[in-house]
Amino acid sequence: MTSESKPTALIVHENRITASRLKSIMSQRGWDSRICDDGDKAVDEYVKMKPDMVFMGLNLPTMDGHVAALEIRESDSVARIVFVVSKSRLNKANDAAYSAGAVSVLVTPLTRADVDQKWVLMNGPIPDAPGLADLDDLYPDLEEEPPALPPLPDLEAPGGFEAPSSPMMPPEPPKPRRTGRLLPLLALLIVVSIGVGAAFYLGVIEL
Repeated sequence: MTSESKPTALIVHENRITASRLKSIMSQRGWDSRICDDGDKAVDEYVKMKPDMVFMGLNLPTMDGHVAALEIRESDSVARIVFVVSKSRLNKANDAAYSAGAVSVLVTPLTRADVDQKWVLMNGPIPDAPGLADLDDLYPDLEEEPPALPPLPDLEAPGGFEAPSSPMMPPEPPKPRRTGRLLPLLALLIVVSIGVGAAFYLGVIEL
C-alpha cells in the first residue's frame, strides 16, 4: 500500500475511453490514477508506483494483459488486480483472473454503479496466482540468439567458384583496308596503257 494520503490506481487498458472513464470514477472516490496503454510498460510502472489497485485490460500491445498481470504478481505477491474487458472477452478474462489471482472482473461499458456493486469484492482477500507456475511457458524468452548463417563456399575447393585465369579482353576491331597505296599505281598503269595505244594507232610503234 502507498504511504500517500490518497490511494492510487494504475489503469492499464487499450481503450482510451474506458481508461478515462475508470479514472473519472476512481477520482470521484478520492483516488489518484495513472493511465498506461502498454503491457510491458505497465509492469515497470507498477514497480515504480506500487499502486493500491491495478485495472488491467487484455488486448494490450507488447505484452498480453494476462501475462502482464502475472508479471506484476511475480514482483508483488499482494498486487490487487481487476480485469476490465468487453462482454465478448468475459470468458477469457475469467480464466486470466483465476490464473493471475485477480480480485474481480469488470465488464465494459463501465458505470459507477458497476464499480460500487463490486467494490467490496475488489477490496477483499487477494487469491493465489496459480498461473505463476506456467509464466515461462506463457511468456517465452524472446532474446534467443538467431541461427548462425551457413558458411560461405570455399573458393579454392574443387567444384567451387574459380576466377578466370586471365581477364577477358574485348575482341580487336577489324583493321581498315589499306587501299591508299594501290590507287596511284593503278592510275599510272591506265595512263601508260592509253599512251601505248595512241602510239600504235598513229604508227609510231609497230608490232
